[in-house]
Amino acid sequence: MDKALGRLSGMAGTLAIGAFTVNSCIYNVDGGERAVMFDTLRGGILPDVRGEGTHFIIPVIQRPVVMDVRTRPREIPSVTGTKDLQMVNIKLRVLWRPVIEKLPRLYRELGTDFDERVLPSIGNEVLKSVVAQYNAEELLSKRAEVSARIKEEMMKRADHFYLQFDDVAITHLTFGREFMKAIESKQVASQEAERQQWVVRRAEQERQAVVTRAEGEAEAAAIITNAMERTGNAIIEVRRIDAAKEIAAKLAGSRNIVYLPGGGSGGESSGNSPGLLLNIDGK
Repeated sequence: MDKALGRLSGMAGTLAIGAFTVNSCIYNVDGGERAVMFDTLRGGILPDVRGEGTHFIIPVIQRPVVMDVRTRPREIPSVTGTKDLQMVNIKLRVLWRPVIEKLPRLYRELGTDFDERVLPSIGNEVLKSVVAQYNAEELLSKRAEVSARIKEEMMKRADHFYLQFDDVAITHLTFGREFMKAIESKQVASQEAERQQWVVRRAEQERQAVVTRAEGEAEAAAIITNAMERTGNAIIEVRRIDAAKEIAAKLAGSRNIVYLPGGGSGGESSGNSPGLLLNIDGK
């Protein structure tokens, strides 16, 4: 019985040592990752990149370094000045990933935290150099052009550090209080100028209307003068008769108007004595 237990314990120990040895000789690379190998006998980082899957290593002599190669976002803030010396607070969002073929050199030169070392520095450098070429108004009106230039410069700088950018975009853009007050004052002045232009146009239209009315009255006066020169006082008599007809039509519709014909003394009527209109109050 003791011999059987001894054999079992020996086999268990052998299996444990074997499992430990096998586990020490293999490593896994998950999806979206790559591995570079550090070999103490062959001079450090080996030039080849290990892909996804299970790989063998020599324990103690070799050590794998697994690195994430998926596209990741990062926001880079910066406060910089424009061409017209206005301070602007700008944020840049980049989608970046390392160049897989350059992972050995990237790890050798920058380590595993290469994004913290590279992205903030080149982001601020590019933002300051590009924004300084535009004034504040151009940053708003030419935002797409500014983003394109920033992306182009970022890609040029990233090539030196073995990084790639899938997208670069401006996500936040604000100016200082002084500039915002200046924009508000400019908008108010523009609205006031438009209102003054409307007042001027209205006054011009009124002036033209007065001129047209005066020209019409002058033309009417000239026609009447010509008519009087040809017919004497006949035109005035016609106007008088028209006015009398208009007055008579208005008075005929009133219920409180009574007409008394004119007459001479002693009951004799006289053609020269005018008639009399009485306004009789119905109360």
